[in-house]
Amino acid sequence: MSESDAPERGETTDRIMRATYCALCRHGYADLTMQDIADESDLSKAALHYHYESKAALLESFLEFLLDSFRERVDAVESDGPRERLGALVELLFEPPGGDADAEFRTAMLELKAQAPYAPALRERLAEFDAYLRGELTTTLERAAETGLLRAEVSPETAAEFVVTVSSGAHTRRVALDRETTAAESALRDYVDDLFVEEAAA
Repeated sequence: MSESDAPERGETTDRIMRATYCALCRHGYADLTMQDIADESDLSKAALHYHYESKAALLESFLEFLLDSFRERVDAVESDGPRERLGALVELLFEPPGGDADAEFRTAMLELKAQAPYAPALRERLAEFDAYLRGELTTTLERAAETGLLRAEVSPETAAEFVVTVSSGAHTRRVALDRETTAAESALRDYVDDLFVEEAAA
């Protein structure tokens, strides 16, 4: 294909990604088929297979799409310093659910994560997402340390790992047990505040 085809390919990819999101919300991961995704778009099943040879390949691309979308949201975060940025990132991790469709999508994503131990490609994409989150948090905390805002005993890497683990576990409980994440978010915010020296909190 020529370079002039690139915008059209981009638009087609976006349509397929939106259709995949809708299909996951409607059918979940276990029962999802390529036909289900085609039904949520104006493309045929054959057209989907032209772009993606299998459902697994499409879902791998979908996870990459989600990672890119999250990166854009992180890049858009505005803050006056590392403390404020860290708080904004925690808030981003605990964005409130957007209704029934969002809840259904989170359930489908939990199903998808459950397949990761058996699907190396999915595990790799999820690991990439996890590494990105930890990297953003670690970098923010390192900047705080460089400017004397972080407590001397705090390890940026360990703190970042903890934030990701707690937020991930809270979301899993919300999907699996229908538990609210409010308490977990509040406790995590307190933990984050305690990472900084008292002068920074004044």
